[in-house]
Amino acid sequence: MINWEETDVIGITGGVGAGKSTVLDILAKDYNAQIIETDKVAQDLMKPGQYCYQKIIDMFGKGLVGDDGQLDKKRMFELIFKDKENQERINHIVHPVVRATVKEMIKNSDKEYVVIEAALLIEAGFRELCDEFWYIFVSTQERVKRLYEQRGYSEVKSYQLIQNQLSHAQFCKNCEYLIDNGKSIEETRKQVHEILDGERKS
Repeated sequence: MINWEETDVIGITGGVGAGKSTVLDILAKDYNAQIIETDKVAQDLMKPGQYCYQKIIDMFGKGLVGDDGQLDKKRMFELIFKDKENQERINHIVHPVVRATVKEMIKNSDKEYVVIEAALLIEAGFRELCDEFWYIFVSTQERVKRLYEQRGYSEVKSYQLIQNQLSHAQFCKNCEYLIDNGKSIEETRKQVHEILDGERKS
């Protein structure tokens, strides 16, 4: 783990549909934290002309490129979702570059708190960059409900996505702090404040 002198680096993770963005909003508004969403970093690195873009095309072919010249998100999802080996091959290309990019963003930050959000925070090797991991969770039923309401996912698709991620027990084992995001926003905010203003300082 890197010892950042002026900055606390918090890693935020949790399963799909857990509402990690709610916690990010609270940290940004209440603590002026810099938010780094690794999915967005990865998307930038996969744009035409970027390192990951060409590496992925070299590995999987031009069939992944859409009419606009960008990597087609739907085709990428199908490629990864249906074949774990393909997922690992793409992760092997993308994750090291994302970590290096995030590391530079932390170095250049002037904020007291930098927050790294990643669904694969644990698997992608972000432990060395973070002072601590927070796990955001809700019940499986609530996740399925949110995925239907917010993304239009069927129950079958939602359960498949959930089963492809770490279990609740695995997340708990690897994270220092847990936040139950299944109630009101104010209840979630209270838990965030208890961690940053209470537990961590005791």
